Amino acid sequence: MKNVAVILSGGTGARFGGTLPKQFTKLAGKAVIEYAVDAFEKATRIDEIIIVSQPNHIDLTWEIIKKNKWKKVTKVFTGGAERFDSTNSALKGLEGYENDCNILFHDAVRPLVNEIIINDCLDALQKFDAVDVVIPSADTLVEVYDDECIANIPNRSIMRRGQTPQAFKLGTIKMAYQKAILEKRFTFTCDCGVVRSMIPGIRVATVKGSEANMKVTNPIDLFIAEKLLQEANQIAFSIEDDLNFLKNKNIVIFGGSSGIGLEIKNAALLLGANVEIASRKFNNVDITKHDTINQYLEKINSKYGKIDYIINTAGLLIKKPIDAISMEEMHSMIGINYTGAVNVAIAAKPYLVKSSGMLLNFTSSSYTRGRPLYALYSSSKAAIVNFTQALADEWSVENIHVNCINPERTATPMRMANFGLEPNELLLDPKDVAMTSLKVLGSKKTGMIVDVRKDGR
Repeated sequence: MKNVAVILSGGTGARFGGTLPKQFTKLAGKAVIEYAVDAFEKATRIDEIIIVSQPNHIDLTWEIIKKNKWKKVTKVFTGGAERFDSTNSALKGLEGYENDCNILFHDAVRPLVNEIIINDCLDALQKFDAVDVVIPSADTLVEVYDDECIANIPNRSIMRRGQTPQAFKLGTIKMAYQKAILEKRFTFTCDCGVVRSMIPGIRVATVKGSEANMKVTNPIDLFIAEKLLQEANQIAFSIEDDLNFLKNKNIVIFGGSSGIGLEIKNAALLLGANVEIASRKFNNVDITKHDTINQYLEKINSKYGKIDYIINTAGLLIKKPIDAISMEEMHSMIGINYTGAVNVAIAAKPYLVKSSGMLLNFTSSSYTRGRPLYALYSSSKAAIVNFTQALADEWSVENIHVNCINPERTATPMRMANFGLEPNELLLDPKDVAMTSLKVLGSKKTGMIVDVRKDGR
């Protein structure tokens, strides 16, 4: 039995603002719609994907399809002004498909749907002709009159919030839409509503959704979705992980003479990679000076013929009140922690274009909130996160991957110099950060901020 996903991307994003609809807005380096389609492309039980798009964004949709090399996407249909019109357009395009095939309609602006939800929908379709994805409501729901006064407060325990996908036997959803059109009823807000109203005898089953399966409706939703992506990107290394892809790869590490950088070097060498270290201490490479980076990378490229990965672990922390920092210390911290990262990225680009490689940056858990006594350090690390995401977007068309590691407090010489001896149980082992970093190098994703935590997540 065929399983077809229909991605509804016909919205205009009027509430979102901007020049493009919200489904094309960038989220951690990719368009929101890319995450949604990716989920169904990777779902093993989905056979085919159809996208419904606004007429003036058909070409952009095809560009995204080609860039991602999705194999399951077969058609892009023209959507309408309302959701009803877009679903109806898809149904018209599905003429000739068997009535008992399974159709899953999903909002393009729900980027974090997962395969568990998709499979639960398909399982439920073995018993029911219509399925909705729902989650409990944490808030009390209030029904109001036209004048905004309360008409009713339903029992929250039996109320649910609807999500997508909504899944149907094709024959069922086609019949419901045919009846709705015949009766000129077009004001439905979801496809399950069409089925329940037009075919009252049909039971609509529900399966459990996820709070992460949120709908990007307002600009703040992008921020929330980004944080949820970060949670999903906790890629802790385990001994079962296969890192053999690193054999004979050429890696350059800036700031690799100690701490996390040195641990990355040691682990990568054991895995058969060629590793070169660049630092002021080791070979007089100063990342605050663009020329020294260029000269070094040119030398390494000549030695190996290409550079696959460039990792920047260089950092400087001086723990002092802001008004006690000298001008020299201020320039050093900004120069190494931010300007240096920019210099490395600019110099790295031509080599990573050639190898379709990855630039891996490092931030700090302090980036989420400015820390007293190291305001310049924490603010520069926040800038690195933003910089990583911007580059991931900017360089994606050239097949360069740009990601960032965000370790919790780690037992490094730099930390000891500023905080003294601390209990080991409170600190990450730099070897664990190194192994997670190497694992990320094998990822095909870009724009990730990968959290590395003491609890192993």
